[in-house]
Amino acid sequence: MRARSAVLAVAALIVGVVLGSMLNPRPTGAVSKEIIQLQEDVSQLLQGQQAMRSTIDANNASLRTLIQQSQDSVSALNQQMATLQKNVQEATANSSSKIDTMSTQTQGLSDNLQDVQARVGKVAAQINDMQNTLQSIDGRLAGGIAPSGAAAGGAGGPGAPPSAGGAGAPTSGGGGPASLPGASSDNLYQNALRDFTTGKYDLARQEFGDYVLKFPSTDLASNAQFYLGEISYAQGDFKDAVAQYNLVLANYPQSYKLGAALLKKGFAELELGMKATGTKDLREVERRFPSSDEARRAQAKLREIGATASPARSSAPH
Repeated sequence: MRARSAVLAVAALIVGVVLGSMLNPRPTGAVSKEIIQLQEDVSQLLQGQQAMRSTIDANNASLRTLIQQSQDSVSALNQQMATLQKNVQEATANSSSKIDTMSTQTQGLSDNLQDVQARVGKVAAQINDMQNTLQSIDGRLAGGIAPSGAAAGGAGGPGAPPSAGGAGAPTSGGGGPASLPGASSDNLYQNALRDFTTGKYDLARQEFGDYVLKFPSTDLASNAQFYLGEISYAQGDFKDAVAQYNLVLANYPQSYKLGAALLKKGFAELELGMKATGTKDLREVERRFPSSDEARRAQAKLREIGATASPARSSAPH
């Protein structure tokens, strides 16, 4: 615009000079010099305009190049962010899976330890009963009761020795080897638990199923039933896992696995898309077992799915 205005101004000046020359004639040489000077000025203005246009075109080209480079950089950054987000999600999923696996294995080891402790306690009770029986026999022998007299007195006599099979024999529930679970039940449970913790799920399923079928009244029957649910959960069969956990809740109301069974049932229901039912069960874990590790895990899961915590909780665990 400025160059065009300058050209128009020069043209007007030329016209003015011509008109002035016509009105006030000057020597021909002077007029020619002014016209030449004006032509040179116009030429210089045109050159300047061309140079300015070239500069502007170069600047525009540079700006377009910078904009394209910026767009390429933003696109590359978006791709990197998408890749990073995907990696973070995969890492989070893997971490959660590893944590669940470690939690399950730790739980299995804890159950194994509790079982060993229970068996040691029963053995200790047996030893104590045997010691009491030996002390009773020693006391009778020290009192001068002869074995032949005991035989004459019959099996029901007050001084009958244990060999006679009378009242002197230990009869308490923990007084003899028969009071302990059979060796086959112990071995079956331990084998099943070992196979479960080492990931041999199909074999462990068969062994835990056999245990529940053959020894349904032992202290470990509810554990075996719970682990049947854990196996199905680990294998992604969440529908069967819910069914197995329900058997724990229905058949073993005194089991210390109730909280864990209800928690994992809620998790399995969420995996099946049953958000309302799963949320209800997780809130029930909070209500019935408020100070347990299961309650803390239920709270974390409720926060993860955007559900509010249970408004009312029981003051005492179930």
